[in-house]
Amino acid sequence: MANRFTLLLLACWGPLSWAQATEGLDSREDKGDPSGSAALPTITVTAPRLTRDLYDTPAAVTTLTREDIQRGQQGVRLDESLVTVPGVFLQNRDNFAQGQRIAIRGFGARAPFGIRGIHVRVDGFPFTLPDGQAQIDAVDLDSTERIEVIRGPSSVLYGNAAGGVVDIRTGDGSELVRSPVVSVQGGSHDFRKLSLRNGDESGRWIHSVSVSALDFDGYREQSAVNKRLLNARLGVRLDDDRTLSALVNVLDNPRAEDPSALTADEVADNARQARDVAIDLDSRQEVEQQLVGLHYEDLAMGEGEFNARAFVSRRDFLQQLPFPGSSLIDYERHYYGGSLDTTLPMTLADRPLRTVVGVDVARQEDDRGRQRVDSNGQPIAVSADEQQNATSAGVFLQTELGLTERLDLSAGVRHDSVRMTIDDRLVGTDDPDESGSRTFREWTGSLGLSMRFHPNHQLYATLGTAFETPTFTEFAPSDGSGGFNPDIEPQTSLNREVGMRGRLGGQLTYDLAAFSVLVDDELIPFQASDGRDFFVNAGETRREGIELGLDWNISLAWRLTSALTLADYAFERFRDEDGTYDGNNLPGLPSRLWMNRLNWYGSGERFTTLEAQYTGSFYADNANRVQIPSHWLVNLRAGDAWRLGGSNTRLGLQVGIRNLLDEDYNENVRINAFGGRYYEPAPGTTWFAGLELSF
Repeated sequence: MANRFTLLLLACWGPLSWAQATEGLDSREDKGDPSGSAALPTITVTAPRLTRDLYDTPAAVTTLTREDIQRGQQGVRLDESLVTVPGVFLQNRDNFAQGQRIAIRGFGARAPFGIRGIHVRVDGFPFTLPDGQAQIDAVDLDSTERIEVIRGPSSVLYGNAAGGVVDIRTGDGSELVRSPVVSVQGGSHDFRKLSLRNGDESGRWIHSVSVSALDFDGYREQSAVNKRLLNARLGVRLDDDRTLSALVNVLDNPRAEDPSALTADEVADNARQARDVAIDLDSRQEVEQQLVGLHYEDLAMGEGEFNARAFVSRRDFLQQLPFPGSSLIDYERHYYGGSLDTTLPMTLADRPLRTVVGVDVARQEDDRGRQRVDSNGQPIAVSADEQQNATSAGVFLQTELGLTERLDLSAGVRHDSVRMTIDDRLVGTDDPDESGSRTFREWTGSLGLSMRFHPNHQLYATLGTAFETPTFTEFAPSDGSGGFNPDIEPQTSLNREVGMRGRLGGQLTYDLAAFSVLVDDELIPFQASDGRDFFVNAGETRREGIELGLDWNISLAWRLTSALTLADYAFERFRDEDGTYDGNNLPGLPSRLWMNRLNWYGSGERFTTLEAQYTGSFYADNANRVQIPSHWLVNLRAGDAWRLGGSNTRLGLQVGIRNLLDEDYNENVRINAFGGRYYEPAPGTTWFAGLELSF
């Protein structure tokens, strides 16, 4: 272990020496700064909760702008923008019933549906539940202005299930040059999307309203989706330093079909088919969700800053899973909570000291049922009726001390309490009372050192711990009974990381990180013979790797973005009744990822974007007997815009081709699936086009 991590450190140190050796040449070529010491543009990050310059942050953080998120995109899935972030692996692009799977340094890879192990926030409000599960079906990419991704365990900042953080910020309307904006799109497999956005700033008031309607038949049988989304923000400036704002988010997803996974022979026979039982049962998901959040911001609380947030959400959910038996699930969820944090500038031994202290509280209340259905999808019995509640409370402190003008020390500590209870309401002669509760109290900490050894370069190192409780779904006993599985425990992790970021020659920015994560009691899924997913703790695992992100403004017309991940994810110690897996690769995680995006900018708003993404091979099972082959995915997008007549009205056009080379690959792989049903095949070459009219 020590030898591997030493190699990673050396791998980072090599580019540092090269950067110093070429420093003089780079600065001489920077025509915009005769002094030869051009300053880096200020990029402020907020996801680490202590607002600061990116180049003073001792963590691997990637920021994505509106261009990265929206230019030429369909605005439907997070992979459209996150694919350029090193260390991030995304699957399940087109199965809306299962949701997109996001893994950051391996955290989140186990999720059979939804998102696990990653903390998701939208405009400061948590989309990750107290039990650790997150859904992103209500994220509105049409109004998203910025995404920050913390690529590493961050429990000291956000508590449970923060193996990585995706912080999404939507626009408040003040950034709109023209309003309203109407967009209509169409494409392969009856893809249709209509969206409208309006926003403005008038005096003290700011508003933004974004609505969209998505209808998509899908590439495979039984994969259609109908989705309506509203995202609105309203803010008022109480004075120069104080703002009160509200977020309203409404999702209506009346149908998202699930074609289920196939065997290799079924894929070879007809990749577009759905599993027979998925059609017979009409496997699908139906969701309604509403969220309201309030945020009070005071930028002049004494000499510091103060934030207060409160939110309430309701979600109605029904899902028919693609197998007969105990497979019809429904719940009504109420989720509410809030947070307080304040940033205090102080001094220690005449050196600047910034401290943020805060508290997060949340409660999740699920009125959950499960029914047994026959082969025709007709309910025949109630198999579960439970009230599942989770309450989380966390208090944290994070500080940043300027040791010298170039050297900063960061430290943080957090204590979390997560209490989960199940009230079993299906009690009878043959149904024992399986009510119960579990309480987890966890301390996490972090320590970081950041050195700005040159105005254009930063070196940092960080050490941190994190924890992740099983979700209610993952606590289910594998014998199909209710309550808590007593053999399941939270997983904990230790993260070590070193990194560098900076600019070379004025046009090339780089972000290099080496990481080593040790996980104890890793949660691993397996599928029972009836198709239901269960979980076990897998002893010890390790994740080690190198991430490199490059952004090269070759000229005014050309920009190249590249993200490379070289990693090793493996079991250190894990055995179960089927075998011993010590030394095997973790399933569902490729060790090689390489994304390249080349942009060309013409006159006006004309652009062309070419993407080439390589995904290395990986395994679908713990035993490493089923290998998923590597593949290249090439995408092409282009667009332009014109002003109509002498008015301020703008007409935009965009077109896109996905999988330009018609590559055969799988958009999703189900880990440890029963009966060889690992594969959800991706479509071949597809296209889309859109018109946008703004006034």
